[in-house]
This record gives sequence, structure tokens and C-alpha cells, in this order.
Amino acid sequence: MSIAAVAPHAPEALPQPYLLFLGDIVEPGYAKTAFGLRDWAPDRCLGEFACPGATVSTGLPWLTPTQARALGARALVIGVANPGGRIPAAWVPSLLDALQAGLDLVGGMHARLSSIDVLRNAAVVHGRRLVDVREPPAELPVANGRKRTGKRLLTVGTDCALGKKYTALSLARAFRERGLDATFRASGQTGILIAGAGVPMDAVIADFAAGAAEFLSPDADPAHWDVVEGQGSLSHPAYAGVSLSLLHGSQPDVIVVCHAVGRDHMLGHAHYRVPSIEETIDLALRLGARTNPAIRCAGVSLNTASLDDADAQDAIASTAARLGLPVADPVRGGAAFDRLVDACLA
Repeated sequence: MSIAAVAPHAPEALPQPYLLFLGDIVEPGYAKTAFGLRDWAPDRCLGEFACPGATVSTGLPWLTPTQARALGARALVIGVANPGGRIPAAWVPSLLDALQAGLDLVGGMHARLSSIDVLRNAAVVHGRRLVDVREPPAELPVANGRKRTGKRLLTVGTDCALGKKYTALSLARAFRERGLDATFRASGQTGILIAGAGVPMDAVIADFAAGAAEFLSPDADPAHWDVVEGQGSLSHPAYAGVSLSLLHGSQPDVIVVCHAVGRDHMLGHAHYRVPSIEETIDLALRLGARTNPAIRCAGVSLNTASLDDADAQDAIASTAARLGLPVADPVRGGAAFDRLVDACLA
């Protein structure tokens, strides 16, 4: 058995394909790792597995660990990003089942798989690996604030879990489709699992967080774009510190603000209202100007998953008219998304 704490790492270093584990969650927003892998690494996902009582599904086939192993799965990936990054005791029997079935375990939680004695012992017995990807690189620097070469775009959210990663992935892909040299820079565990490299920003010691963002997007060719995955929200009562460090350290030339239609209160903090898009743009530009005075907002990524197509198009058009900026849902694509890409590159 080997216990690995790896980040960044190449996709081929992870045991795959995956069985996605959904724990016992009932809130879809906490399954963003599973949904992200389903949507952006479908060739690596064979099915899903959960504890009794779970109500969230990715729509992938339900497989027991034994069935998944027989179909070629090599690892059970924890597809949950819950508050505090905990691994509840109720999950442990399912994780043990996976080890016994011959699957490695891959986790991106704050809680390390390798720190749970019963899992570590079972991994030894069954000859399996425990892989923790939420482990920052060693010896990260303190930020120096020096302006770096290359171009950078950062996705900024009005809240958590509303599309910053999807937007960054979509924009990086769109840039490459236009013949540009562009790299998606992952700053969270799901993005790292998708891209195979990155820095888990919320696992970095606070004094080094802005330096970690500088490390994540180093000097590059002047024509190269780093499209940086945002984290949290500058207005979030719990996670604003991570968001600010990422903003200062990535020194974005361009920001795209991400918002979910119908999200009125902060996820997991119902006593705090979600700030307006206008407030978020203003705050991000004022704070971001500290390390890049030329920062600008290219437009808005609007998560319209809760709407049918007609209502989604109305929401996109009305928000664009109100703001005087390009607005699009990257998942829906179309002409509106093309206009947002144009504005990013202008």
C-alpha cells in the first residue's frame, strides 16, 4: 500500500477510471466534484455510488464497488465538497467496501484519507492506495506582487458553487478553439482532478495564499492566457479570504463575474444574502486594482440551470441590458457566449 499526497500531478498518475462517491448528501451544491468530473472528464467516470439516505445523483449508472471494479474502475473518488471538507464516520463503511473490492481511494477533502486509521489499515491489508489531492505544493512563496508576463483571466463569484470552474473551463476551451495558447489553472480539488494539475487554494496557509496564486500562474509568453478558476466569493462570510488572495495573486487582466439565477442567500449561510452582480463587479475591480491597476470586467457568466430555455434567454438578455455588458450561460453556449469570449479578448 502507498499513501500519496499529490498536487499538482498528471492525470495519468491518478488511478482511473473512477467510481464517483456521493456520500450521504441531499444538497446538490455539495456534489460539485462529482458533477464536475461527470461533465468535464466523462471518459474517466464509470458510475456512481452512495450511502443510504443520499438523494443526489449525477445520472451515471449506480454501481457497487465490486461491480465497478469488474467493469474496470480503479478508484473510488469522493465527489463531495461539504462545509469543512469532512469525512463523516457514516461514510467509512462504504469506503472500506471500496478498498475491499480492489479500488484505490481518491479524496479532495480537507480531511485526509491517510489520517483515518481504519482506512489506512485497510489499505495496507488490501494493497490499495490512498490519494489525497488537497495537498498544496511544498515551500510556496510569500507573494511579491511583481507584475508577470502573459495574460490572465479570473472567474469571480457572487457565491460559492455556482459556476466559476465551469466558466473558466469553457473560456479556456473557447480560447483554444480560436487558436490561442490558453491554460486552465485549477485552484480547487475538482479542477485539479479534471486538469491534472493546480493548487488547492483553500488548503494553503493564509500567509502564503497570494503567493500560491502567483505560483499557479507564472510568467508566460505575452500572448498566452492563463484562465484561473475562482474560489468562493469576496462577500462570503467564511471564504472571502481565499477569494481575495486569489484575486491579488493572480493579478487578472480580465474578470468574469459568475452568478446563479434565483440564488438569493449564500450557500450554507442562509442568514447572508447574495450580493448583486453590480456590487460584486465593483468590489472585485477595486480590490483587484491593488496588484493590477488595468483590471477590467469583460462580462457575466449566468448560471441558468434552474430555468427552461425561454426563461434562460430572457434572463440573459435582461441582465445584459441592465449591466451594459455581455452576459451568457457557458453551458448553453450560443451567440451570447461568443460575445462574452469576444469581450474577454478585446
